[in-house]
Amino acid sequence: MSGGSCDGQGLRPVDEAIAQLLSRVPATPQVEWLPLSDALDRVLAEPAEAPAPMPAWDNSAMDGYALRAADLPATGGWLSLGGRIAAGDGAGERLGSGQAVRIFTGAPLPPGADSVVAQEQVQVEGGRIRLGPVVRGAHVRRRGEEFEAGDCLLAAGQRLQPQALGLLASLGVASVAVYRRLRVGLLSSGNELRIPGEPLLPGQIYNANRYSIGAVLRRLGCEVEDHDILADDLTTSREALSLAAAQADVLITTGGVSVGEEDHLKQAVRELGELHLWRLAIQPGKPLAFGSVEGVPWIGLPGNPAAALVTALVVARPFLLRAQGRCDVLPQPVLLSAGFDWLAANPRRQYLRARLGTGADGKSAVLLHPQQGSAMLAPACAAQGLAVIDCGQTLRQGDPLLFLPFSALLD
Repeated sequence: MSGGSCDGQGLRPVDEAIAQLLSRVPATPQVEWLPLSDALDRVLAEPAEAPAPMPAWDNSAMDGYALRAADLPATGGWLSLGGRIAAGDGAGERLGSGQAVRIFTGAPLPPGADSVVAQEQVQVEGGRIRLGPVVRGAHVRRRGEEFEAGDCLLAAGQRLQPQALGLLASLGVASVAVYRRLRVGLLSSGNELRIPGEPLLPGQIYNANRYSIGAVLRRLGCEVEDHDILADDLTTSREALSLAAAQADVLITTGGVSVGEEDHLKQAVRELGELHLWRLAIQPGKPLAFGSVEGVPWIGLPGNPAAALVTALVVARPFLLRAQGRCDVLPQPVLLSAGFDWLAANPRRQYLRARLGTGADGKSAVLLHPQQGSAMLAPACAAQGLAVIDCGQTLRQGDPLLFLPFSALLD
């Protein structure tokens, strides 16, 4: 494997562009309170601290018998049976000397007990039980062993996953403070675009980006406002952007940011606000642009569907998550082995549609889809993620390779 520095060619490196976008993230949205049942995948606005220890008291980890280990000889022996404690019962009276109590999973240990023996390890005869050797503390969930009162359990900026909602419920929390969803205005530019279901005239295509990018935005927790297709006209673009900016926290467009005579969005943005960057050292997706429209952040994705998808997942995603209060915004790539040779170094970082499979050596490896065109969505559907080949890098089969699973990029 080899790597070299990027040939600038006036293109912004991907990492630098992401850092610039993150430096211009607007203030996080307002906070709202939601019941736990409505808070899945929302971003926590306040840290969650434990109001009490968990467990709140010593309890049994299984169905069996609670006892004091010191009441038994090292080789085991007999104890008298006195009482029964089920989950939901109080701890009851203090355990008598030489006595055991029938107990069930989750039930509190009676005072004086320090161990539990599983029911299948006990011989019951009338009002007494015979046990083998007992290890003090066995099968007991100790008070506070999971966490103590005051411990920080969930940090602000954390996305609430199912296990987090369960944890909050176990604390008696009924509602949580979360950030309001980010409102994103989505616009597609191009005279050739038509809505699926309409007939196509010669030279026309269906607007795939409205659905793929809209779905990405929704998966990332945004509220999406779909707008009409923009005609390739400066005045129309300017008016549509201004109207959309009045209703959104962020604007995202697809198409209209390349170098063609019919690409008017960059000029419309300049007239309505600022253009902060344009053209990245990335493939696919070089024409990506970033700026603001009347104070509202704007991300201009390329028009080619695969390029729009890749740049939305790689470049726009960190900005959109941070704007929603998320702390963990950069995906964690997995280091795997290349199942292919890549001998032609490229001055741009490449994000290639790939899947996991078996290489020529029989080992697990990243395999490329044979089609990598920037307009092709079928390869992305057949892929499981993106293989990352840095600018100037070449690879041989078996070389280490960074892989970004779609599951991580859509989280």
